[in-house]
Amino acid sequence: MRVIVGCEESQEVCKAFRELEYEAYSCDTQPCSGGHPEWHIQGNILNYVGMNEYNDLQGWDLGIFHPPCTRLCNSGVMWLEKRNLWKDMRDSAFFFNALLLSPLIDKVVVENPIPHKYALEIIGRKYDQIIQPWQFGHGETKATCLWLKGLPKLKPTNIVEGREQRLHRLPPSKDRAKLRSKTFSGIAKAMAEQWGSLTLNQDSKNEVKKRD
Repeated sequence: MRVIVGCEESQEVCKAFRELEYEAYSCDTQPCSGGHPEWHIQGNILNYVGMNEYNDLQGWDLGIFHPPCTRLCNSGVMWLEKRNLWKDMRDSAFFFNALLLSPLIDKVVVENPIPHKYALEIIGRKYDQIIQPWQFGHGETKATCLWLKGLPKLKPTNIVEGREQRLHRLPPSKDRAKLRSKTFSGIAKAMAEQWGSLTLNQDSKNEVKKRD
């Protein structure tokens, strides 16, 4: 099974799938910081999930995408009017949809914080699920929305005490955005275990049907 994790330089999700021996690659315009450049594609994710000349880097069974959320999330809606960021917002929403509706991948998940109504109008539908780090072994809060295509909802694996907003209180720094966007390891592991096995099982069933 081949997995592409788009807009991920940390490689947290990519490595979770690799630990279970799936063929997974991260993809981002930035170099990876996860320590495995051999599993990283540096470039625009849209070049690798659509119909174009990069055919040797396609054929994905599962796509997991983390598009930029700055212009789409509800917490930043006030700046759209104040800074005239409407075009940036629309471009971000169209990018989001290009990933969610990728015609060459049957199983897709796109994650983002809770969006504002203007973004939802362009995206066209509400998210399928909201997850929290404390459902997956981390005593923290960070509401994360999942839009799903061809996949079931992610099941909590380890509900723990603690509701700390650690990431929200990070001091300003050049790496603050990267730290805030990094997927929690417990969530990455759940994705690999639940969605990886689901896709692999479906592939096995399809192979049996072909032989019959």
